[in-house]
Formats: sequence, C-alpha cells, structure tokens
Amino acid sequence: MGNRTKLLLSLHVLMLYFLSFETCLSFENNTISPGQSLSGNQTISSGNERFELGFFKPGNSTHYYVGIWYKKLPVRTVVWVANRDKPVLDPSTSKLQLSEKGDLVLYDQSGIPLWSAESSLNSMNSTVAVLENDGNLVLRNSSNPLAIVWESFDHPTDTWLSGAKLGMNKITKKGQIYISWRNSNDPASGPYSLGLDPNGTTMYFILQNGNRRWTCGMWLERVSSFSTDIVAINYATVQYVSTKKENFYSYNVTNSSVLVRFVMDISGKLQQLIWQDDSQKWREIWAKPKDQCEIYAFCGAYGACNQYSLPTCECLHGFEPKISGEWNKGNHTHGCLRRTPLQCNNGVKDGFKVIPNIRIPANSMMLTNKKSLEECESACLRDCSCTAYTYDGNCSIWQEDLLNIQYLSYGDNLGRDLHFRLPMTELGALRGEARGRIEWFTISLAAAIVILIFILGLLVSTCWMKIFSDTKPTDDGLILFKFGDLKSATKNFSEKLGEGGFGSVFKGTLPNSAVVAVKRLKCQGQEDKQFRNEVSTIGTIHHVNLVRLLGFCVKGMKRFLVYDYMPNGSLDSHLFYKDSKILDWKTRYHIVLGVARGLAYLHEKCIKRIIHCDIKPENILLDSDYNPVLSDFGLAKLLGRDFSRVLTTMKGTRGYLAPEMISGDPITPKSDVFSYGMLLLEIISGRRNWETGDDGTNNYFPARAAICVSNRGDELSLLDSKLQGNANANEVIRACRLACWCIQDAEQSRPSMGHVVQILEGVREINIPPIPWFIQTIVFDK
Repeated sequence: MGNRTKLLLSLHVLMLYFLSFETCLSFENNTISPGQSLSGNQTISSGNERFELGFFKPGNSTHYYVGIWYKKLPVRTVVWVANRDKPVLDPSTSKLQLSEKGDLVLYDQSGIPLWSAESSLNSMNSTVAVLENDGNLVLRNSSNPLAIVWESFDHPTDTWLSGAKLGMNKITKKGQIYISWRNSNDPASGPYSLGLDPNGTTMYFILQNGNRRWTCGMWLERVSSFSTDIVAINYATVQYVSTKKENFYSYNVTNSSVLVRFVMDISGKLQQLIWQDDSQKWREIWAKPKDQCEIYAFCGAYGACNQYSLPTCECLHGFEPKISGEWNKGNHTHGCLRRTPLQCNNGVKDGFKVIPNIRIPANSMMLTNKKSLEECESACLRDCSCTAYTYDGNCSIWQEDLLNIQYLSYGDNLGRDLHFRLPMTELGALRGEARGRIEWFTISLAAAIVILIFILGLLVSTCWMKIFSDTKPTDDGLILFKFGDLKSATKNFSEKLGEGGFGSVFKGTLPNSAVVAVKRLKCQGQEDKQFRNEVSTIGTIHHVNLVRLLGFCVKGMKRFLVYDYMPNGSLDSHLFYKDSKILDWKTRYHIVLGVARGLAYLHEKCIKRIIHCDIKPENILLDSDYNPVLSDFGLAKLLGRDFSRVLTTMKGTRGYLAPEMISGDPITPKSDVFSYGMLLLEIISGRRNWETGDDGTNNYFPARAAICVSNRGDELSLLDSKLQGNANANEVIRACRLACWCIQDAEQSRPSMGHVVQILEGVREINIPPIPWFIQTIVFDK
C-alpha cells in the first residue's frame, strides 16, 4: 500500500472519528453528557426545536458569548446569556464543557474558566446538562430526571420566559432579578433591573443602578386584576405564589404556538412582546412604564422629555448634548452640558429662563423663610450651587443637576413653572431671538387684522345691500344669497332633511331648478365662529369626496349655508335605521375609500392642513350614485404646515373622539384618523359601536373587533349579518385590521390618511394591530 493510499485511509478514519463524535454529541440533541463540550458552531437544541444553545456574537460586536436563543426565527433573539460580563474572543478555541464532576464550565482560548454552573451532586458521571422545551438549561441527575441541581431559570439575564419565576427568597433575600443588556450589541449587565419587593409584598420594582426608579403595586390581588396591569391576558395566564420559602410570579402562554416573552429592555421599560409571523418581527403589546418620560433620568441631566414630540428628548436652552454621538443614536442618558459656564464667581450676575407647565425635577430643597418670588430668586442667585428654583407660595431650589424635567400637555394641572439658571450671555441671545419673533408676530398680526376687517366689512355690507335683487357671486365663486330667496327656495323651510348639533338642514330648489341643501345654523355662542369656519374652510377646497359649498347668507342674527343636495341622505340612515336600503359590501368599501381620500386631501393636499374634528356617519352624505362626500366643517381646525398640532377647546361627538381630544391635549390630523377608525367599524358591522342589549348589558363593538383581529379570529364574523356573508373576504380582513390600527391610543401608532388610502387600495400591506390600551382597560377591568 502506497504512502498516498495510507494517507487517504488515515484521513478517512479521522473523518469517521469526528463524525462519530458529532453523532455521539447529537444522539440526544438536547443533552451534554459528562466529558462532552461545545465549541465553534456546535449547538444543542431543545426537544421541540424551539430553543438552541451555543456560542453567538451579538450585532457588530467582536466578542462571543454562550447563550440560548429561539432557533427558527430569522432574527436571532437571545433569551439567556451565561458569560454576559466575561466574553470570549474565539469560540473555536473556547469550549463549554460538562466535567465528570457534573459542573458546566466555560473555558476561554487559554483554558481559563470564565463561568460555571456547579452541581451539588458528589457522584461522578451522574449529571447531565439538558436544554428543555421551555428554554430552561438544567443540570440534573441522569438516573433521576426530577433531581434538578441547577437551572438557568434561577439565574436569568434580561428575559422572563413562560414557566420561569419573577420572585424573591424570603430567607436569603435573593431572587430572580432580570437585568437589561448594556446596549443592543453588548449583553453585559445594564443599568436597569426588574425584581420583586424583598419585603414580601406583591409589588415589583424597576431599578436603575440599584436605586428604585419605578414601582408597580399589587400586581395580582385576584386572578383578573393582573389584566389591569399586564394587559396581554389574551396570551398568558399569570399566577402569584407565596410560601414560607418564597414569593414569586410565573406565567404560562395560553397558545403554545405563539412566542411570548417579557424583557427588561435597555430603554428602562419592562416590555411584553409577541412574535408576528406575517411581519417577521417582535411586536410590543404591553410596557411599564407606559410613557418613555416616566423612566428616571431618561433624558439625562438638563435634558427635557416631551412625550408628545419627536425626538422625545431635547437639551434645555444654553445646553448641548454631552456626548453628541450617543445622543444622535437615541441614547440620551448622558444628558447635556452648559455651552457657557455660570458667572457666579466672577462678580457678574446670572439670570433665569422660565419653562412653563412642566413636571419639575426631584430632589429640591424648600426654603420656608422666603415669602416672595423676588426673595426666592435672590436666594438662588446668592448660592453658586443653585441651578433652578420654583415659587408657588413656597420657595424651592435645586443645588444639583436637573433630572426628570418633563413637558406636560395643555390642561395638565400638575405643571409648575421652573426658573433655571443661565449666564447673561445666553439670556441675551434668547432675548434677541424673542424680539425677532415678537416683531414678526406683530407684523403678521397687523396684516391679519387688516385682512379680517376687509373680509368682515365685505360680508356685512354685501348681505345688507339692497342692490342685490338677485344672487351675486363673490370673488371666490361663492354666492351671496338673499334671505328671501332662500325662504322661497325652501318653501318657508318646510321640508327638513335632518338636524344636528349645529343646525337644521332643509331641501330647496333654486330658480334655475338646481336642488340644494340649506343649513340654518342654531343661535349659539359659537355661531359666528362656526359660520366663519365653514365658509373659510369649505369655500377654499374642492374635492369629489368633500361637500361643495355653493353660497351663504347673513340675515340679522341668522346664518345660512347652501350646499349641493345629496339625494341619498346621510350614511347613518342606511346603516342603523330599520326598513332602510341595505348597502352591499361593494358600496360600503367604495364609501370608506372615498371618505379616506377626502380626509387625505384635507390633511395632506391643502395649503393649510385641515382637521375635520367630527367624523361620524351623520356627516357622510351620499349622492345619487352613493358616492360619499364629507360634510359639516363647523368644528374644523386649520393647521399651518409649520405646526404639527393645534390646541382646540371644541369637542366633536363622543364615541368618535380620539383620547387626546377628550383629555384636552393638542390635536393633530391623527385625531381624525381615530374617528375614521370608529366610523369604519360601524360601516363593517352595520351597527353602532356602543349598544345596549335587550338584557340591559352594554356591548362595545370595538372591543370585540380588536380582540378578534389581534387573536387572528374570524374577521368575517364582524361583518354586518344583513349581508349574509356576501363580501370580499380579503377586503373585510383588511378593513378590520385597518380600523383597529386607526383607533390606537398613541397617535404615532395610527397610520396617516394617505397610508389608509394605500391600504384600502391594496398597494400597502397591513399587519395585525395590538389591542388598544383603552379597550384593554374596558374589557379586562370588568
């Protein structure tokens, strides 16, 4: 036999050896036996193939770790890390080995042990390491599977899995603590941790660097109360256990096919996430704290948090990001630094800038002997360590960095005015900017007043001039009708078409045989304002799905608006009234698409964006071909394109109002999106969203719809029963999902009306939405 043949035979034998080793290792694919080890790309998997254990490298890191992750997901999602604070550089020369003594040890490339899970068994070769179906890595007696001597569930990292505990040992005061990663590329222990109250209550804490920063009390007093806090009760059942030894929470997933996990996130939030197969990503369905600004020092020193804007954090005037690179990446915890040092020790006075209506920082010191605002300011100026003060009858000063400054919404009565300290150079620049803004505002205001006087003068003089024996067009194409002409056209207002909160509508016929609808506004305090709103708003817009204003008239205290007549009336008469014509699905889908196009035009195509503020079936009119037109612009708000939101004291119709409109917060076009979602649900179901049953129970249809859609239920069951299932199934599913996205609590979660149009047209995909918070509160608080 030649040397070449001998060499090939040796290599073949060597290959068979390695193959036999691999076969031996994977004989029980979820087990590491004494003397076996993992290196490089070698892994073991749980019996159900859901979890995998091995070496991994997070993101763009150069370090490697031993961890457990979901095996079959396209995005590696790590749920446990062994050596989170002691990485290795080369997995091929490192190894995770189960010793003959039963200890599971990680050795680096130099053979130095970095991490270990120690067995309490003394007998040799009696311990095996097993990755179980729930993602728990356990050391157990090979002859007695119930004898577990160590488990990863007792040593968690940042992820709480089903079957694991969130608990506290009453004797040792140690428990299962979940600690966030340092950042998305580094699983080392981060600043935030989640743990149970060591005093034995049912409260759980979120801590930052060991200090309590957020508390949730009484997580579970009864079975259903968990739903008021962990609102994803659709996916998990939770139990609280208290024994002489320990207190703990655990949960089980109600649907084994759904991947659910809780994570102590790097943002400081405790999140519950589910995996979505359609979008191939994790979706947050619950979080505590709910608002980012509730997280302690989220914006760092001298950073102010605003839950209603993007970016959420901004530096106070006179400050700039301490680490601009981290700030631009969204990590604001390093805070801000002064651009110009304070002048306290140089004999030059500093000054103060006022931030109105904020939630003031913590750790103030009250000076009870200061009886006035001036005394409080002087006391702060004399103290070089004083950074800010407030005065509300009592004087409070801050001698530390300002943390947790939060801008509040309009109408929030928890706000205070904070006077924070700045050098005079910064205040001078600020005053220069203010003067410029004031001058520009003054010029703009004066111009607006001149224009308004001209318009009002034109309206008053035109309506009262006797020379108008016939109707005359104005420069913008609107007709100035005489009262007598309208009275004659409507036969003394005898044929009423309908009545709403702002007036009655009558059918009329003009001398040229054109049929019109005449709205007579009610005499209310808002009459003139509403009249001007409708004239100025509708008179400048033209769209096939928006009602066309033909003209108007003023007669003493009476106000009239004249529109095109819509022979098929308002949408509500076809949806909710008995003996009305049943709208088939094709017509309904045509209506929802037309309304969406009209709103998209108002929000995105007008010179000034227009927020309608009162979307409901009564304000959707149908022409002879059942084409929808949006009417009743009495509550509409005009929003300049330089502004993202506007404050309004007007209210629309309850049941259609977005949360921000109810709370009095500034509104955006997304407020119309919420109302549109409620309208869409009524069109799908052919019923009012809130109805009282024959047995006196209240039925809230949006709750049923949201739960059905979120659970991938039978969306077709939400369809109006009068249609007997005759509908395009894909369109029904698309409309149901879209409606539930539109009624999300957070404005940023709702689609724009432009996107709504694209979704309805089928050119944009739509995923399964989460259940809105307000619906979860209604359903699960019962």
